[in-house]
Amino acid sequence: MRLFWPALLMMATSCGLADDGAMPVVSGTFGSKPVIAIPSSRPGRTPRVTVLSVGAGRRTVPGDVVLADVEIHQWTGNKPYLTTYDAHQPTAVVFDGRHVSATWREALIGRAAGSRVMLVSPAGEAQGPNIPLTGLRPADTLVLVFDILGGYPADARLVGRTLPVIPGDLDLTSEPRTIIDGSGPPVKAGGKVVVQYVAAEWPSRRVVDSSYRRGGPSAFTLERGAVPSGWVEGLTGRHVGCRVALPSPDERRPMLYVVDVIDSIGL
Repeated sequence: MRLFWPALLMMATSCGLADDGAMPVVSGTFGSKPVIAIPSSRPGRTPRVTVLSVGAGRRTVPGDVVLADVEIHQWTGNKPYLTTYDAHQPTAVVFDGRHVSATWREALIGRAAGSRVMLVSPAGEAQGPNIPLTGLRPADTLVLVFDILGGYPADARLVGRTLPVIPGDLDLTSEPRTIIDGSGPPVKAGGKVVVQYVAAEWPSRRVVDSSYRRGGPSAFTLERGAVPSGWVEGLTGRHVGCRVALPSPDERRPMLYVVDVIDSIGL
């Protein structure tokens, strides 16, 4: 569990200025959906990164998978454009040498977990992974607020343990089962959980998804509707560092999961 400094409503550090020095003001605490107030003045033409609050966790480094919630507004009209807060699934940005925009690197790399960072940039320079520019012109200005949950190695795993496999006797009637005990903080319902996992469809038992294959850990808010069925009950109360096998008897697509809990972030 990490402790974070409260969000500041003033700029801590900044690179570049708007035409008249005015910048958006962001209110709210780390982990809550930010409220963005945009001035009536015109935006500047160059990207600007502002650290709104500094966390107390490990700093992200090149090569990490950075997990962060992000709120994006258009400068003009302060129109909401995209958010991960409502979906309760932070975005995962893989800094493994593949193309990630320079503005996102500036905003996310070298930042302590628990930090809130604002990026103001023309849309053409602010595009991140899985962030489309639908309905925008490259020159349109975007305001992005990131809550950085942390940076994790792409192959983050339980130390000294082999990769997870679906147990041969796991089926949809099974109770959640601890395969490996963890010794870290307990997982809390409603908090963020960082996991690696393997998923197999039922009844074929064919592995159809694996975070290890897709580039690294993912983060979820541990509440119903934000994670597969069975995860809230199966992971709540377990400890970071555990491995849990659990069924997900969703009528639309029943699955079997083995989940490695890499981190837990209580907000």
